[in-house]
Amino acid sequence: MDGYLVPIIPTENPKPIKRFRWKRSLIELNGKFEPKYRHDISGLLMQSYSEIGLFAHCYHIGGVQCPTHMSWFANVAYMDNPAPFRKQGISALEFDTKGIYLASVTKEGCLTVHDFETLYSQVNFECPSGLKEDETKHLLHISTCQQLDAVRWNLANQDEVACTSMKSSEVHIFDIGYISSDPVEVLRKRPTVTIHGFDVQRGFSDIAFSSNNDSRVLASDTYGVINVWDRRMSDLPCIELTTNSNSTLNSIRLIEESQIIFGACKNGIIYMWDLRGGRSSTGFQSHREPHYSPLASVKLASVLQKVESLKAQSNIVSKEIHSIDIDPSCPYQLAFHLDDGW
Repeated sequence: MDGYLVPIIPTENPKPIKRFRWKRSLIELNGKFEPKYRHDISGLLMQSYSEIGLFAHCYHIGGVQCPTHMSWFANVAYMDNPAPFRKQGISALEFDTKGIYLASVTKEGCLTVHDFETLYSQVNFECPSGLKEDETKHLLHISTCQQLDAVRWNLANQDEVACTSMKSSEVHIFDIGYISSDPVEVLRKRPTVTIHGFDVQRGFSDIAFSSNNDSRVLASDTYGVINVWDRRMSDLPCIELTTNSNSTLNSIRLIEESQIIFGACKNGIIYMWDLRGGRSSTGFQSHREPHYSPLASVKLASVLQKVESLKAQSNIVSKEIHSIDIDPSCPYQLAFHLDDGW
């Protein structure tokens, strides 16, 4: 029987599998980045900058060069002797939720929607110089004849793009399936009349859509008010979220399934509203009182003063907050951008 047995070949103990250290562990615990992690991320960032290139705005509308392209030529021609004020180029842009389409607006009033894959291929393969583009492949390129400062995709309907201006009291919503300079819907702010009987024009600085309801639209204005529309009811706001200041709200963001709203003010304060009611649980159930104060507000300079290491190396003063954003992987973290470069 021993002749039929298969001899056992002795094997060495297998080496344990080496697992890479989780680089984000310290970041999650104390909010600090390791030097090696910062180095790796900065390398990837620089690589991404060098790979993409540039996409020039040199388009035509009806066979005529668009206003943005003409403005660019004017800026170049008078670069040595600049005029007191001239409109510039791209003022805002945003990808759709799937990263397929890229919408952009300009100070001269151009709204353009690109298929980004087509844009990238033409710049990197068909035209290495990056200075030309096939204008027939634009999904949308129109001139609204007014300055545009903000553009947002409808999170619940990716066929819709909304844009607005700091000099207009209207939000224009376009359907990218229709090549038309006319919006499919216009949302207006309620007229504000002074004691002298004059209508006050309040432009809009930012737009936000609810992620689970395509009928709810929000826009912050230059007098510290967030207007909330229900598109099923009217083209006028159903609710106005107010602050205790007439300062411009530069940026707004929604979190917690589009129920919590943050607004970054030009005076250095971040405000918060709760659409579920918060401390005023009946506030959003009454149609007789359309104005609501914030649930909480934070003066950013006061918060930064509490960081001892920061206070020791910098003179912290109240500064304008240009923009805010929520960390999508951690909704408890809010990033901000100040006018001094922070």
